Amino acid sequence: MYGISSTSGRKIGEIDHLRQSIRDILTTPIGSRVMRRDYGSRIFDLVDAPYSPSTRLDIIAATAEALMTWEPRIDVEDVALQSYEPGHITIDLTGRYLPDGREVKIEGIEVG
Repeated sequence: MYGISSTSGRKIGEIDHLRQSIRDILTTPIGSRVMRRDYGSRIFDLVDAPYSPSTRLDIIAATAEALMTWEPRIDVEDVALQSYEPGHITIDLTGRYLPDGREVKIEGIEVG
């Protein structure tokens, strides 16, 4: 699947479009889209929480939940927190790109 870059307006390919879509899903707070109130992720409810094993697990679950709901092109196999600071999270994903079955690793998704 090809799409349009949100920054340059140019055509982007499969994995770049997937990365852009994942970033959009994870950086959109649930309730912020007018005609699609349930679109997005719960990560913004967690981004300022004190870091603990429980918070880490909640962030991983919120990431997987949002992508399972809104991004049908990837089967998420692993979610890892690359970094966590209050107000800023960096996430790495590993999964299967379903249109062609190849394994993909999408690193450095910044939220916050």
